[in-house]
Amino acid sequence: MEAVAAEDGWCVVTGGRGFAARHLVEMLIRHNMYCVRVADLGPTIELEPGEQLGVLGEALHSGRAEYISVDLRDKAQVLKAFEGAEVVFHMAAPNSSINSYQLHHSVNVQGTQNVIDACVEQKVKRLIYTSSPSVVFDGVHGIHNGSESLPYPPSHNDHYSATKAEGEALVIKSNGTSGLLTCCIRPSSIFGPGDKLLVPSLVDAARAGKSKFIIGDGNNLYDFTYVENVAHAHVCAERALASDATVSEKAAGEAYFITNMESMKFWEFMSLILEGLGYERPRIKIPAFVIMPIAHLVERIYKLLAPYGMKVPQLTPSRVRLLSCTRTFDCSKAKDRLGYEPIVTLQEGLRRTIESYPHLRAENIPKTKREGPSKASIYLGSGRVADTLLWKDKKLTFTTLLVLIAIYINFIASQNTIVTALAKLLLFSSIFLFIHGFVPAKILGYTVEKMPTSWFHLSEDMSHQIALSVASSWNLAVDGLKSLAQGNDWMLFFKVVLSLLILSFLGAFSLQNLYTIGLTFAFIAFYVYEKKEEEIDGIFLKMHSFGCKLISDLNRKFLSSKKVD
Repeated sequence: MEAVAAEDGWCVVTGGRGFAARHLVEMLIRHNMYCVRVADLGPTIELEPGEQLGVLGEALHSGRAEYISVDLRDKAQVLKAFEGAEVVFHMAAPNSSINSYQLHHSVNVQGTQNVIDACVEQKVKRLIYTSSPSVVFDGVHGIHNGSESLPYPPSHNDHYSATKAEGEALVIKSNGTSGLLTCCIRPSSIFGPGDKLLVPSLVDAARAGKSKFIIGDGNNLYDFTYVENVAHAHVCAERALASDATVSEKAAGEAYFITNMESMKFWEFMSLILEGLGYERPRIKIPAFVIMPIAHLVERIYKLLAPYGMKVPQLTPSRVRLLSCTRTFDCSKAKDRLGYEPIVTLQEGLRRTIESYPHLRAENIPKTKREGPSKASIYLGSGRVADTLLWKDKKLTFTTLLVLIAIYINFIASQNTIVTALAKLLLFSSIFLFIHGFVPAKILGYTVEKMPTSWFHLSEDMSHQIALSVASSWNLAVDGLKSLAQGNDWMLFFKVVLSLLILSFLGAFSLQNLYTIGLTFAFIAFYVYEKKEEEIDGIFLKMHSFGCKLISDLNRKFLSSKKVD
């Protein structure tokens, strides 16, 4: 690619702080093609440490680049951003994982129309639009070596793809309007250094133990594109449109698939990244039809809880389809009309990508060593109960389990009445105490510990403490009832209602089921909590925050409706 003197020519990169756009901005500056105007939503540009000392930082300092805050939905802002520009690279788009029609339509369709109108009014010569291969994907049928002759499907996989197709159609239709030349680039599955979605989400899944799963049969092929090749494709498109009439007429008004021209299995690509960072490769295959109902449920929950701060989930129906279908594309048209060929191989791109994430490597996972007893141990009193339920003393744990199982068989499973069960318990206790009392202190070399009578004695202090505890509990309950009767404490009301609902739910279970569930919970839940303390605490904090916000919103709505009445 030949470098062209920038002189005073300006180009604009919308969404210029995005992943692929950053690489394009640096390429344009590095090859001295244009002075670059970086347009994005942020009020100011915040450079990362590597950028401050790099080509972008230097260009901003020297005036060869500048930043402008732009919302594409505001045409006046777009017009101002395009003043004096010769070329516009329209790369801005919302996060594709947020499946919101209103958001995507406002940016990908209405925003793109504003970009086209501003290009015409400001007499911009060339417009290159960053589209997506998903514009021809219906979410059901795979695409093998697809060409640009593929039509838009009747329905798309998600709102992002559908609105991208609308935006692309607008750009192609505008070609030739007032001398504006346009074309559309469809880069497939971009990866590389600086990506904040693919690699970080893979590593998060690996650290959470979720990366072992393969959705589908694992044989679906994919075309991945190294981010520098994507930037190079945009430059090739711009150079083709700027060429003589024969070349520009052939290149303009068209869409082009862009890939690394090295198709491979999707899950093999993911495995190479994970292995390169020191994690295990996926190995357990789950059919897509099994995971799809769960994905639909997750998406519905997100729609309900998104207003309360729930993050966009990784498991959505559109993503399941993307992960299990074949999607490969033919780049012959881009090679013929734009002169595009990858400048970085897939293997080299993978190497550079893996090397750019040293902080995400498996050996760099921070090792947190707990100091002192765990919360689970503290909640259980840090004594014999804690040692039993947390499996610290395995002999004690198994002995306790045997005793509890014996109680279950003799008193619970037999479905005795309460009186019969108590009588049996007292009978067995009496027999045990009598036998334990007359056996010698040593039998066949084994020492038999005798139970001191103090175990069964209730001192005056202990009696006094029990009485005070009962009285205190009674007074707290009465105070709660008084507060509830005043009708002012909504938080208390919701707590009481929730507690009674839980109690009524538990009351629906038989004693046999409650005993079984309670035992299982006690011997598993505390043990799991001790091992995953931070993760579980984090979940409970999020739930508590959500609950508080929900109650606050309900309370505010109730009070406002009360004032209206």
